[in-house]
Amino acid sequence: MSTVRDLTHAERLLLAERTSLLVPLRALPEGELDRPTVCTGWSVRDVIAHCGAALMGLTAGPAYRATHEQNRLDVEERRGWPVRDVLDEFERGLTEAAPAIRAAGGAKDLAALGTWVHGGDVRAALGWEGAYRSEGADDAVELLARCERVVRTPQVHATLPDRTLVLGSPVADRPPARLTADVAALVRLYTGRPVAADSYRLIGARPAELVSAEW
Repeated sequence: MSTVRDLTHAERLLLAERTSLLVPLRALPEGELDRPTVCTGWSVRDVIAHCGAALMGLTAGPAYRATHEQNRLDVEERRGWPVRDVLDEFERGLTEAAPAIRAAGGAKDLAALGTWVHGGDVRAALGWEGAYRSEGADDAVELLARCERVVRTPQVHATLPDRTLVLGSPVADRPPARLTADVAALVRLYTGRPVAADSYRLIGARPAELVSAEW
């Protein structure tokens, strides 16, 4: 019998969102899901719809392409769905995408990381504690550090409250930058989310250099 320890980082992230995000979302009044998020033009409901559609798309194989246009179409289509159906699809995605992500051997881990980051967007919009540092944060940091989008950024030696890690790649004639932050600030910086200037210290790089436009 497999245990949580047998799961990959990506699988554990999806499992964490099923328990720590989906369950409380189902208990909210529907109007709460209309709150705006940091994702321009998208409400909480829209972010959940995007995550559910993208995760279910993974189970469809290579026929589904998660482009910006496809994401937009997915969200617009689901604006006509009952909230319960949007949440049900999100739950199926969190459950059924895990085997497909595991089978991809790391190539699809970004889907799980992106879902967790969007979970932070939802928590922030709803005023919940734990935005970008919720259950699964350790796994999210591991995936963030190896994410191709981050690998392409200048090298940074990061000091977190409980660990150190190296992100990005060396740049010729440029020493590694140094970052001191907690997990939430680290995630916000690297994904382009709003971050308080006094929540981190960055030497040797500009914040804009750490974030990929793809987020």
